[in-house]
Amino acid sequence: MVLALVVGCGAGLGAIAFRWLIETFTHLLSGHADYSDAGHAPHPEAPWLGPWFVVLAPVVGGLLYGPLVQRFAREARGHGVPEVMYAVAHRGGRIAPQVAVVKALASALCMGSGGSVGREGPIVQIGSALGSTVGGVLRIPEDRRRLLVACGAAGGIAATFNAPLAGVFFAMELILRDFAVESFGAVVLSSVTASVIGRAVLGDEAFLTLPPFHVDHLAQYGLFAVLGVVAGAVGVAFTRVLYLVEDACDWAWRGPEWLRPGAGGLLLGGLLLALPQMYGVGYPVLENAIEGRYALGFLVLLLVGKIVATSLTIGVGGSGGVFAPSLFLGAMAGTAFGVSAHQLLPAVAGAVGAYGLVGMGAAFAGAARAPITAVIVLFELTGQYSIILPMMLAIVLATLTGRLLSRDTIYTLKLRRRGIDLDGARLTSPLSAATVREVMDGPPATLAGTMPLADAADILARSRHGALPVRSREGRYLGVVTARAVAEALTEPEPALEMQTTPRVVADLAERLPAVTADAPLAGAMHSLVAADAAGLPVLERGSGEPVGWLTHQTVLGTLHGAVPAGPVEPATTHRGPAPG
Repeated sequence: MVLALVVGCGAGLGAIAFRWLIETFTHLLSGHADYSDAGHAPHPEAPWLGPWFVVLAPVVGGLLYGPLVQRFAREARGHGVPEVMYAVAHRGGRIAPQVAVVKALASALCMGSGGSVGREGPIVQIGSALGSTVGGVLRIPEDRRRLLVACGAAGGIAATFNAPLAGVFFAMELILRDFAVESFGAVVLSSVTASVIGRAVLGDEAFLTLPPFHVDHLAQYGLFAVLGVVAGAVGVAFTRVLYLVEDACDWAWRGPEWLRPGAGGLLLGGLLLALPQMYGVGYPVLENAIEGRYALGFLVLLLVGKIVATSLTIGVGGSGGVFAPSLFLGAMAGTAFGVSAHQLLPAVAGAVGAYGLVGMGAAFAGAARAPITAVIVLFELTGQYSIILPMMLAIVLATLTGRLLSRDTIYTLKLRRRGIDLDGARLTSPLSAATVREVMDGPPATLAGTMPLADAADILARSRHGALPVRSREGRYLGVVTARAVAEALTEPEPALEMQTTPRVVADLAERLPAVTADAPLAGAMHSLVAADAAGLPVLERGSGEPVGWLTHQTVLGTLHGAVPAGPVEPATTHRGPAPG
């Protein structure tokens, strides 16, 4: 809890610094607080360039952050969240400390110079790197380090968007992918701490200021349901185009990677010259659309333009998130749907802006398949509780649509393209398909039941198993004798040797350990091996009950590491008398 509090403080301060960097670079490179709402205005410091300066702004930004990312932290390229998911699932929560600084600078430069990306990916990676660094400095166990990574992600989201609940559920649903009670408390504490710090500096207002919306007719729920399906499909289309453009950029670029953002900035600059509303995040444009200030055709143009602009920004090596662009796309698709519905059903459709607001959450849910996060995010970003029911309906349908149309989300697809399957790692194991026969050692030497204990002690001392099977004079399997049992019998006090119950031969100490059959699944045999008070267990053939092998902890560990050890097999020699001196 103390460490969660520390990480929350750091994430809150990091979010404030990150917001300041974005505002500074945006004003420096565009001359405006948000150029997406400035039309084709020239840069105040270079009026002689006219609106053409937007062609150069992405180039300048790319030439600055391209070498920075290539030299110090290549994982800072792209939208960031998949890298954090991979670190939590496969690297014990280890993230390089320099990622926080490099990601903050690179993303702020990218957005400030016109990159059409969002803040959530960078702040998640920044906060997560901070949590990982705290865990690494204090050398805490991996499970706690993963939790601190999630605490950092939650704190960053909470402080940046003034959305403490959204930060919690984003971290639990997308980063940890788990809702364990012990994790929930730490993540909540970090999110609340970061949010308090953020509100103290950035204010305590909803991130988006929109007019109130209401559902005025029951038939509107049917329209919102259709919108959920449409917006979910838009989210999947955005995912597909994003990675298609990235593949195209990989195929086309043949120069050094550090130069790629600068060269690709020319393409992005040309798009910004034609459609300046794509500059940066574009929240003012989103608000204008929901308030009904754009015609249907222009809404569709903004929808297509945002998909291309964001995909191009990421494809050329830019740094920024895809959460805000997915909200933008949902707002455009939802508002366009609302305009169409109002034209067809003017007496039923209701306010156009309500469809834009619901579309925001539905598009994100379709792309990320995180319905809980989508509902909470939309409520906290807009403060619109009055349409929570149609919002939940549309988001659930958008999530189902996304699942039907695509196996992966916008975050997991990036990892799958690298050969990493997060869901498969959670559901499969090297033990899932193996049988005991595939990993067992050969049968060890067998002791005769009539062998004196002193002779058996010598053989057990030379055996690597610490226990050996025992057979009767007729060759029947009696059980197993352990080195510890023989040693304890040989060290009995002298008076006890006169008692009839004192063990004198190996058969007197033979015991039936929980045996496993050769064709049994290895995963099930693990339970017997762990419960047994022995170094290994005999493997019996089903039906005959004869020992055919030996299962040890070492053989199982070898399977878990992907290499089943053959191991030296002791000769299956049957001792029927005293061992030779």
